[in-house]
Amino acid sequence: MFGLLGRNSVRCSRQIAASRNFSSIQELKKTPLFDYHVEKGGKMVDFAGWALPVSYPDLSHVESHLHTRKGVSIFDVSHMLQLHIHGKDRIKFIESILVADVESLAENTGTLSLMTNENGGIIDDCIVHKSSAGFLNLVCNAGCADKDLAHITERCSAAVSAGLDVAVEVKPAHSLIAVQGPQMQTVLQEGLQDDLSKLYFNHTALVDVWGIPCRVTRCGYTGEDGVEISVPDDRVVELVERLMGTSDEVKLAGLGARDSLRLEAGLCLYGNDIDETTTPVEGTLMWTISKRRRAARDFPGADRIMEQFLAKPKTGKRRVGVIVDKAPARPHYPVLNMEGEVIGEVTSGSPSPCSGKNIAMAYVDNKYIKNGTPLQVQVRKRVFSATKVAMPFVPTQYYNPPK
Repeated sequence: MFGLLGRNSVRCSRQIAASRNFSSIQELKKTPLFDYHVEKGGKMVDFAGWALPVSYPDLSHVESHLHTRKGVSIFDVSHMLQLHIHGKDRIKFIESILVADVESLAENTGTLSLMTNENGGIIDDCIVHKSSAGFLNLVCNAGCADKDLAHITERCSAAVSAGLDVAVEVKPAHSLIAVQGPQMQTVLQEGLQDDLSKLYFNHTALVDVWGIPCRVTRCGYTGEDGVEISVPDDRVVELVERLMGTSDEVKLAGLGARDSLRLEAGLCLYGNDIDETTTPVEGTLMWTISKRRRAARDFPGADRIMEQFLAKPKTGKRRVGVIVDKAPARPHYPVLNMEGEVIGEVTSGSPSPCSGKNIAMAYVDNKYIKNGTPLQVQVRKRVFSATKVAMPFVPTQYYNPPK
C-alpha cells in the first residue's frame, strides 16, 4: 500500500529570458535532463540561472497549455531545492521559520507554507511534508535556493546552539519531474503496482515506478490533477522515456506553458506576485496560517501579520484577480479606479488560452477588492476597462477524497 508524504507546488523565479547564444546556455546550471531536452528540440533558456526548456517544436505555447488541460504533460522541475530536516526537534524548528501548522499534519501529508521575515514579508513559498520515516521534506523555489539555504542553515545553527536536536540536509542526487493533466493517472498507473486512485492531493507515496525507487506526490503547479516525482538523477531519463512510451498523447512541456497554466490556476510566482515586501495578508495567503499558529503568534513577523489581519477597517493592498478588456496586461502596468487614479499594479498577466480572456493578478487598494468592481488598466499609453474577479480563473481539478 501507499506510504504517504505530501506536496503541492508552487514556485520562485524571475522573468524567463531566452538566450540566442548557445555558449551562454552551456555556462548555466543544468538538470540531469538537459541533454534529453536538447535531443528533443527543446528551446533552452535561462531561468533563475538554470538552462531549462521554454517550449518544444511539436507544440506551440498555447497548444502545449491546452494539451495539459486535456491530456498529460511532463515538466522538468529538477531545479527546485529539496531539503530533509532531521532530529527530534525538527517540527519545533521548522515552525520557527515557516507559518505552517506542521505539528497538526497527519504523517505523510504536506502543505504549502510561507517562510517569513521579522517584518512579516515572504522570504519564499515552500512545500513541507511530514514523513513517517522520521524527517521533514522541504521543497523551495530555485530562484530563492541560495538565500533560502543560507537562511535555514543559519537558523539551524542558532537552534543547535540553543540545545535543539535538528539538522538540515540537501537531498542528494535527486531530480524532480511534474506529470500534469487529467490523463496522468492512466499513464502513471502502468508503472505502478499500487492503486494510484488511493493517493489524494497533497499526499505522497514512496514507491517503485517501473522498478525505479521514487517519491510520488499528488500535486502540481498547473491547477490540474497531477503528480511530482522525486527520482534518482541517474534514472530520471529512463523514467521520462518510460512515461513517454506509454502513449503518443504524453508530451513534454516547458516553462511557457507552465507559467500560463499557473496563472489560470491563480497560483503565485515568487518575485512577481509575492516577495519580501508583501505579507500573507496582502497576498491573500492567510489560509496557510492555522488558528493555532495565529493564536500562538510564534512565527517570524507574526505580530505585524496578525495586526494587518485583525485591523478594522481593512487597509493597505491586496492581491486580486483582474480581467482586462481588449488588451493583455503585463507586470508593472498601473491599475486605475474609474476616476483615473492609480490604485495598484499588475504583477502577472497574459491571455488565457482556455477562456480567451486577458487575465491578470494585481495588487490594489483594499477598497477595490469586491468581485465585480469596475477598474481600468493602463497598457502603455492607452487605458482599458477591467473588472475585479475571483481566482482561480479556470476551475482547479485537484484530486481530493470523495465527500
